Amino acid sequence: QVQLVESGGGLVQTGGSLRLSCAASGRTFSTYVMGWFRQAPGKEREFVAVVNPSGGATNYADSVKGRFTISRDNAKNTVYLQMNSLKPEDTAVYYCRLSTGWLDYWGQGTQVTVSS
Repeated sequence: QVQLVESGGGLVQTGGSLRLSCAASGRTFSTYVMGWFRQAPGKEREFVAVVNPSGGATNYADSVKGRFTISRDNAKNTVYLQMNSLKPEDTAVYYCRLSTGWLDYWGQGTQVTVSS
C-alpha cells in the first residue's frame, strides 16, 4: 500500500514563493514517475509537473513553466515542487501522484492560496 503525504501549502502574497513536499512510503519510490497536479474550486484537476524516476527529466504545464520546479530526493522518498512568482490563479489544492504504470496513487492534497 502506498501512502503519499503532502505538506508545505499555505497563504502567500502575489509574487511570493512556496515549496511543497510529498513524502512517499510503501513502495520502491525511486522506480516510479512522480507528478504534481492541482484542482481549483469548480474546476477539474489539472497537470502541473512531472519528474522521471531518476530525476533527470521533467515536464511542466505551460501555465507554470519558468516559475515552478519539480525535483525529487530518492534517498528521502520525497518529491518537491518549488513555486516562485506565484499568482492568484495558482490558488488550488495541490496533489502529488505516484504512477506505477498500471495504478496511480494520490496524496490527500495541500491548499495553496495566493492573495492579490
